[in-house]
Amino acid sequence: MAGFTINTVVVSGNLTRDPEMRSLPNGTPVCELGIAVNDRIKDESGNWTDRANFFDVTVWGGMGDWAARTLRKGTGVTVEGRLRYEAWEKDGQKRSKVKIVANTLVPRDGNASGGDGEFRASRSDVPVNRDDFAPTPTPATVGGGSSGPAPEDDIPF
Repeated sequence: MAGFTINTVVVSGNLTRDPEMRSLPNGTPVCELGIAVNDRIKDESGNWTDRANFFDVTVWGGMGDWAARTLRKGTGVTVEGRLRYEAWEKDGQKRSKVKIVANTLVPRDGNASGGDGEFRASRSDVPVNRDDFAPTPTPATVGGGSSGPAPEDDIPF
């Protein structure tokens, strides 16, 4: 399909540092965190070894505020979100990275400090005035379906 793109990623790993909270001038909470995700590969001798992949994650709004208050370094989390490319220049060197902007953040094993370990948030917690924000279509906005949530076995596309 011409013009149709999908930008979705799901990773599950452990936080590499305590979440770092800040607020935009308009008061919107923004939380930055890091996650390490292991990948198993075979080395030259045929043995399986673990290799860590590190990702920076941005968590907006109420979900970001919750993450900063309850999650700590080492907490196991699953993040569903979208990839965002960022580029900048520092000391005359061009730099870039791909970050994950979280749509959903769920702690694993109930090991978040405080809370019940079952917080789930959606893009409704994300500020709608961001330039890079594109709302997720709902069944109500795609094909004029009912305004309630889609059944779990009903895929909305």
